[in-house]
Amino acid sequence: MGAEMKLQHRLWVVWSVGLAAYLVGVMHRTSFGVAGLDAAARFDAAPAALAGFVVLQLLVYASLQIPVGALLDRFGARRLIVAGALTMAAGQLLLALAGGIAWAVFARVLVGIGDALTFISVLSVVTSWFPARRVPLMTQLTGLIGQLGQVLSALPLAAVLHGPGWTPAFVSAAALGVAVGLAALAVVRNRPPGAPAPPPAPSPREVLEGVLSSWREPGTRLGFWSHMGTQFSGMVFALLWGVPYLVAGQGLSTGAASAMLTLLVAVGLVAGPLFGEFTARHPLRRSWLVLAVIGATATVWTAVLLVPPPAPRWLLVLLVVVLALGGPASMVGFDYARTFNPGHRQGTAVGIVNVAGFLASLVVSLAVGVLLGAAGGPDDYTPEGFRTAWVVQYAIWGPALVGVLVARRRARRKMAAEGVVVPSLRAVLAARCTVRGTTRTR
Repeated sequence: MGAEMKLQHRLWVVWSVGLAAYLVGVMHRTSFGVAGLDAAARFDAAPAALAGFVVLQLLVYASLQIPVGALLDRFGARRLIVAGALTMAAGQLLLALAGGIAWAVFARVLVGIGDALTFISVLSVVTSWFPARRVPLMTQLTGLIGQLGQVLSALPLAAVLHGPGWTPAFVSAAALGVAVGLAALAVVRNRPPGAPAPPPAPSPREVLEGVLSSWREPGTRLGFWSHMGTQFSGMVFALLWGVPYLVAGQGLSTGAASAMLTLLVAVGLVAGPLFGEFTARHPLRRSWLVLAVIGATATVWTAVLLVPPPAPRWLLVLLVVVLALGGPASMVGFDYARTFNPGHRQGTAVGIVNVAGFLASLVVSLAVGVLLGAAGGPDDYTPEGFRTAWVVQYAIWGPALVGVLVARRRARRKMAAEGVVVPSLRAVLAARCTVRGTTRTR
């Protein structure tokens, strides 16, 4: 009994340190969102150049997802978590000291590399250390609690940035990154004591075959389009353009804008478990949740953009609330990857799905910057410029919606061919009405 309790204690310590590394990684990822206007002034950067910071960061993150999976199989989660934490810390330190835009862009590239190493490595720790029946819950909790890193960037980091200044803020962020990296080195282990060694790492040819097989699976493509359509709007808002938009485009103070980002995180923490429970209870209705979130996000953005700025505060709050639903809804994409692929391909499928939202985010981030520069004139950050720039989002929502509908139809055809009955929504509603009517007559 004593040995079992000791193992349980160690399990929670290992997970907590891994979670701390991910949480600080999210802080590094989103730190530029609260520093956008300060960076524009410090580096004399136009909107398109400012967008380039985040675009490169996201491009690096997205392009490394599948290679990082291969590195994870070869070197284990501990090494990658430590390397990720120290790489992001180096990027933040370089950003703190950078005197020109070239070094600042390279600093964000380092943050993107470290960020790419961290998330799926922490998920690997969850899979290795927790019993299989608890892995889905712990995965959700890891993702949700990790998003509190946005609060670290929106509140304490922003306070240091607008108090002592740019260099102390990013040096502090770098120090925190070094601290969690050393903690991971000391505490995190790839698997529990006595656990069997993992199978040999796949060859490059096997990795390529796994990628192709995963993409051919309709469920993987359904997850890809689901992740793309739900994640990007909230991510672009949190990573770069949210605070500049709320301050320069809607007239809010920097404190109020930071509070909006905090609200975004808080709503996501509440919505995540609810969405997870819905997905678990209604696995054949996951796509309706995705479609509802995409539709709600596009609808509220349309209302905000149609109102001459500044929009009413309640409408901006509603926008932030709806944007917060995108992160939890994007997790449905990972659930598709898990349930439609065999075990040996799930990691690859998850990597493919994870690429989607980040590719959409980098495209929209860059496009908003370009359109701001084209529409702003002498003053790049104008309310009307932002109204024009945000319209680019519809170019992502459209293909994502079509992709979800097409992939869903193909996935359901495959399920039907395999003998899985997928009831229509009308049949489900009719059955519920019948049950309710029977209950009332009783």
